[in-house]
Amino acid sequence: MTPRSRPHPRPRPFDGKSGVAAQIFHVRPSSGPSDGKSRRRVEIFHVLRSEGTGEWGLAGAAARQRGLIHRSQLLATGFDRRAIARLVARGALYPVLPRVYAVGHPTLAPLAAELAVLLYLEHDAVISHASAARLWGLSPGDVSTVEATVIGRDTVRRSGLRTYRVPDLDPRDVRLRHGLPVTSAARTLLDVAAEAPVERALNEARVLGLVSDRDLTDAIERVPGRAGTRQLRAVLGAELGPSLTRSEAERLLRNLVEQAQLPWPRFNATVHGYEVDALWARERVVVEADGYAFHGHRAAFERDRRKDQTLAAAGYTVIRVTWRQLADEPLAVAVRIAQALARGDPRDALPGPPGTAPDAD
Repeated sequence: MTPRSRPHPRPRPFDGKSGVAAQIFHVRPSSGPSDGKSRRRVEIFHVLRSEGTGEWGLAGAAARQRGLIHRSQLLATGFDRRAIARLVARGALYPVLPRVYAVGHPTLAPLAAELAVLLYLEHDAVISHASAARLWGLSPGDVSTVEATVIGRDTVRRSGLRTYRVPDLDPRDVRLRHGLPVTSAARTLLDVAAEAPVERALNEARVLGLVSDRDLTDAIERVPGRAGTRQLRAVLGAELGPSLTRSEAERLLRNLVEQAQLPWPRFNATVHGYEVDALWARERVVVEADGYAFHGHRAAFERDRRKDQTLAAAGYTVIRVTWRQLADEPLAVAVRIAQALARGDPRDALPGPPGTAPDAD
């Protein structure tokens, strides 16, 4: 029977403002065995609070949990099996997953689908793969399916849910994001790399300051045989080749300009307060050589974008080339520069052998 409680016609729908689930989930290093098949280096569990009884207690619990409630909480607030069935029949509860209900409205609040999966899986589960990438803001992902990783137990097959099994998970590979346990950004990129191209998500993670190259290499070293490690290593290897110093970039650019018989630019010129690698002042063309040592972190990325925007607004064409393009594709780079110069006034171009270029404006 429904317990006696204060008058309340039905549980209030979740308003999307108060429930963050921040105090539900806990992540801690495992105190169990450190080796063998039963190894679980991290434990993930939730503590579901039930305060009050009856529908007031039900509504209070749902308000803290993105409009969701677990069957154990319903039992703790005094509802038995028949009372729960009546709430479902009258539309006060909507089944989302076994033992998990939405309160007051069938439409789920943001991140409620992920929370429902974690409540359903109950322990040692973490949002992962494409769903984790979505939580980190790295990919829009497929919102119709939630992907999760379970530790040391069998996977679950259900519509709208995809699970992966791992024997253990390092604490460094788990974070709380929006109050939900999720694989770290580095581990997420590693998981995603096993199933899809990862370059765009990797670049976005760097811009957002979510990962460093050390984070990525550490994540790979923790699970060297895991799917995705080979793909992510290949991406990092292609990116993190030899970096250009300023002198090396200038040397390669000088060789390219001379061999292609292009008009001679001014090197290391200052334009609108920015130092640029090569400037054709009268044609208003700038070439910048991007070496990872100078351009591979977020602050440099943002600075370079501001520089490009300022120069473009002043009427300059900005061409960015990588060290690999300068070393392996010099002809293609020379053609692009020549095309940009041709759009300027060729009568103002400095002829070639190396000489003194006109001053920048």
